[in-house]
Amino acid sequence: MRVLIAADENAWGGMIQSFRQTLPDVEFVASAGHAAESLAGFDALIPGMCKVDASLLATADRLKLIQQAGAGLEGVDIAAAKAQNVMVANVPSDTSGNADSVAELGIWMMIGLARQQQEIANCLARQRLGQPVGMGLMGKTVGLVGLGGIGKALAKRLLAFGMRMIGVKREADENFARAHGLAWVGEMAQLPALLAESDFVVLSLPDNPQTHHIIDGQALSQMKPGSFLINLGRGGLIEKSAFLTALERQTLAGAGLDVFWQEPPDPQDVVFRHNVIATPHIGGVTDISLAGNVAGVCDNLRRLRDGETIENRWA
Repeated sequence: MRVLIAADENAWGGMIQSFRQTLPDVEFVASAGHAAESLAGFDALIPGMCKVDASLLATADRLKLIQQAGAGLEGVDIAAAKAQNVMVANVPSDTSGNADSVAELGIWMMIGLARQQQEIANCLARQRLGQPVGMGLMGKTVGLVGLGGIGKALAKRLLAFGMRMIGVKREADENFARAHGLAWVGEMAQLPALLAESDFVVLSLPDNPQTHHIIDGQALSQMKPGSFLINLGRGGLIEKSAFLTALERQTLAGAGLDVFWQEPPDPQDVVFRHNVIATPHIGGVTDISLAGNVAGVCDNLRRLRDGETIENRWA
């Protein structure tokens, strides 16, 4: 069985090597860059950040499975895959350890922004003790936009910080709010209310037609003055020009970004001139989540090889 991986050989913290060690009888072929030009000769595809559309699927001659190494399937045309009898599956973030790892990164960003991380080095260099004055998280309000695996993992951890939590998801859910310690959980139409109340807004949504540019100029104008925005979902959730304007005018105090409009981002991008804590899409790149994703991917590839039922199917 041959599996194409749309990523560089050394991508994802050694995950590709782990695939080979787990399934030594399967041939794994890594492509150059986060892309794929042809699916001919492959039984399965691990797409990563590669866009899988009808034209790419048309190059397949024996493809049976598109297996994501993680949860995100926004780049996969599931309907086109289904039309060609190609199964699509992922590894849910709340079972792989991915959500836990992403949540930890988000909290690290919150603390860094609250404690003026970018000023700390200057204060040390200038021998200024007791500076900068930070913001404590206790008693502050965090708005969770998206309450899937990552949102739930954040809520579980933020309870210990004594923060007030509010959230929005597809549907308002009082039972969810009670179960996870949120003051309220509204539908997406209540996003303006969440933005107005939150000292920190954390995005953990997929990028799709309903969520693309959900944080645009209007949404940014609705945010509480001096608040922070953290994006753990996808770059397309934020409209870039409006975001940069908010940073320049300092109506937005700062941001944490693990995802970008272009990946990898240009190191010279003007976004890095502002109060931004940036990481190179590493939210789910930890020993725990890598092990969970390897286990999930390899289990389904083994199932494909052995003619068993594929788990976590979307098509």
